[in-house]
Amino acid sequence: MPILFDSFNEWRSYCDTHALAIWEPVLIYEQEQRGRAEAQIWEKLAQAYAVMKDAVHTGLEQDMTSISGMIDNGGKKVRDCKVSGLGENFQKLVSYTLAAKELNACMGRVVAAPTAGASGIMPGMLVTLEELHGIPHRKMMEVMLVAAGIALIIEQRASIAGAVGGCQAETGTAAAMGAGAVVYCLGGSLEQVFEAVAITIMNMLGLICDPVAGLVEIPCVKRNASGSVIAYAAAQIALAGDSAVIPVDEVIDAMGEVGASMEDKYKETALGGIANTPTAREIEKRVLVQKVEEVEE
Repeated sequence: MPILFDSFNEWRSYCDTHALAIWEPVLIYEQEQRGRAEAQIWEKLAQAYAVMKDAVHTGLEQDMTSISGMIDNGGKKVRDCKVSGLGENFQKLVSYTLAAKELNACMGRVVAAPTAGASGIMPGMLVTLEELHGIPHRKMMEVMLVAAGIALIIEQRASIAGAVGGCQAETGTAAAMGAGAVVYCLGGSLEQVFEAVAITIMNMLGLICDPVAGLVEIPCVKRNASGSVIAYAAAQIALAGDSAVIPVDEVIDAMGEVGASMEDKYKETALGGIANTPTAREIEKRVLVQKVEEVEE
């Protein structure tokens, strides 16, 4: 019976029944359900991670000023800031995440992990993790499979789209993927990986999607950075053996219920939340004028 990634319980049972590592069922899924050869899967994973790393480095090396002006080299500013609240590693995590997401806002090449709106979280977390702990390349590829499995289940049971479930669905899922990745890379058990996912989602539940002027810039970029921080906190809690108490599948179901009950104005429509503040409406008018002028030219 092939694994379909309908639940974390199924994932757990499949690993137990077949004596597999947590990443192996995802590889099997890609082979059996997607018809991909194993060599092709490893190659694509390596390509995706290379793009993630490049997004971080490009975001820190090149000018990251968006056309709207709302994005202005935040990654570099955090990296170069002389005041560090929690030390250089925390600063690195935030700057790397901002840099990768700013590249998306400036029309650069990113990996949708799981979406473009959340494309700073996985790169920021994984590149930081690899640098701090010297994680071998093969392990980084395995962790990409772990993260993919997490996203598959959330997509099935809730949503990964801001237009469907709010920002909890995008940055929440990306953060859950990153938290699980960190726990796996640092030697955590399957149960601890799942606990990290549950803790992350519990702490991002209800987050709305309210992009200013309809652009995936503000508050999206900053939310990517905060998502990385929440994910690392969840990973640390899980690695310490502290339980989420609520089983991960139930947490994901709650995420789906919250997303379904969320008003449409909080789902990527730019009609509510931060997008409906006076300053945001002024920015929206300015952006609209810019678009009209571009069309006339």
